[in-house]
Amino acid sequence: MASKDGLTVHRHFGRAEQFQIYDVDGNEYAYVETRAVTRPCEGGGHSTAAFDAVLDVLSDCEAVIVAKIGPGAAEYLMLRGMRVFEGYGMLDAILDRVASSGALEQEAR
Repeated sequence: MASKDGLTVHRHFGRAEQFQIYDVDGNEYAYVETRAVTRPCEGGGHSTAAFDAVLDVLSDCEAVIVAKIGPGAAEYLMLRGMRVFEGYGMLDAILDRVASSGALEQEAR
């Protein structure tokens, strides 16, 4: 989950500098750790190498949840097996929805 403060999902994928990692199992979830990444988009541009660097850091994760993600970045991640979701708000509320439904309602593109 793209969050700078650990409380809210409020970061655009391209501007995320860290991800809160959670393990979701059935109706329960548990915080695992925070992982730092280099922002994949700088000054309006991005590269696939920058996306790959984020994917390397999140290689054991099944999905990313971000406030927003562009269609190119979303497609790049999904083609490499990462599920991509957009969600904005309190981290616990989003995790409750994920745990209770098995997925967010708004899968990106």
